[in-house]
Parts: sequence; structure tokens; C-alpha cells
Amino acid sequence: MRITKSQQTKNQRAIIQAAVDLMTQHGFEATTMKQIARAANLGDATIYKYFPSKEKLVLAYFEQAITDALLQFQKTKGQEGFTLQERMQLLVDSLLEILLADREFVAVARALVERAPMLLLGDELPGKPLLKDAFLQMLAQAELAGEIAACGFKPSLAGLMADYVYGVMAYWLRDESEAFGDTTQLVDLSLGVLVLTLRSGLVDKLLELGGFVLRSQLARLMHSGTGLTDLLHLARRGLKAAQR
Repeated sequence: MRITKSQQTKNQRAIIQAAVDLMTQHGFEATTMKQIARAANLGDATIYKYFPSKEKLVLAYFEQAITDALLQFQKTKGQEGFTLQERMQLLVDSLLEILLADREFVAVARALVERAPMLLLGDELPGKPLLKDAFLQMLAQAELAGEIAACGFKPSLAGLMADYVYGVMAYWLRDESEAFGDTTQLVDLSLGVLVLTLRSGLVDKLLELGGFVLRSQLARLMHSGTGLTDLLHLARRGLKAAQR
């Protein structure tokens, strides 16, 4: 019997939630697809119609979390009065708020990808196209409003910003500060530096000459955290001084 699109979505969410609960409790390796299917009240074979493997199921969690974060972001009222930095920060905060309930599972999922990075080869990070589109719209709106200088590399920058979100996620998982204060400071500083750079018009040159370097080093910087906030403080002071 053919099921509706709404029921398919409901089943998919049930499978992902069952996987989150079981893998948080038992770990990735000890959890089977059969256990997940039965916890989701589906047949043992039905689960494979949605996800061909546990690995794909884990990646789908992030796609769903990002989709939900974007919906939450879009429902926030009063955004017409927000600055570019405030809109970007709202999106990052919305995602971290959703991930918080499943933080243990997110750590399990991230460890899986670290052990088997081939999972992502040939595919974009889950949800990256959605994030890229959202950041591209924000940049276009800010440019149209005259908040930032004209930027000829908005699609490239939006892609880097989507990667940045995953870097923040990695930093957040290692953050043991009270109420994740270190992550809040990192996001505030890094987005502040980005917006100042966009206002100065330097971003076109930076992306043209070294965007690939930024992408390759982003994860390392986010993981170590050592001296990163100091570097961002210094960059922000320098950019503000240059504007004056």
C-alpha cells in the first residue's frame, strides 16, 4: 500500500529519533538496524527503504537538524531590523539549541565521521546546501541594504560560512565552559570580524587569494581553540581601527 508524503516524513523522523535514543544509550556499533526499526514501530525491512545503512541514517540526523533550525530561524519575528551579524548568529544559535537535546548523540556521530571520513567523500556535508542558500540570502540582503560593500564572491563565501557552522559545532562539543560561554564568545567574535571585513571590501581579495586555505585550516582552529579568541579580538580591533 502506498503511503502519503506526510507519513513518509513521520516515519523518517521516527527512525532518526529511535537511532538517537538507542545510539546514545548503547553506542553506534552495538545498535542494529533491526533494533532501530522496531523502536520506530516499523518492519525490519521497511527501514531500508528510508536509509540503506546506519551511517546514512546518522548523516540524515544533521540534515534534519539543520532543516529544523532554518524553520525556527525563519519564524523569528522582527528580522527586518536585524543586522547581518545578528541574523547569522540567530541561525547558528538556532542550530545549537536543537542539537543540545541530543548532544551525546552528536558526539557519537562526529566520532563516527572522524573514524570513517570516506563517508563524506563524493557528498557534501549534510545540510550544507541549505545553509549555503540561507547565508547567500543574508549576504545579498545586506549588500542591497548597503550594510556591506559589494561582494563578487557571495556564493563562495556562503559555502565557507556553511563549513564554518560545522566548525562551530565541533568547538561546541568540546566546550566545557558554563552555559557554553566560550562558544558564544567565539561565534560573536568570528562573525563580528567577518562583518567588519565585508564592510571594508577586503573579502573579495581574501577569497580570491586564499579561500581554500581558510577552508582547510578552519577545522584545525576550531578543534584546538588555543589562542583563537585572542586572534579574533586582535583582528576585530585592527579592522575597527582601519575603518576609523
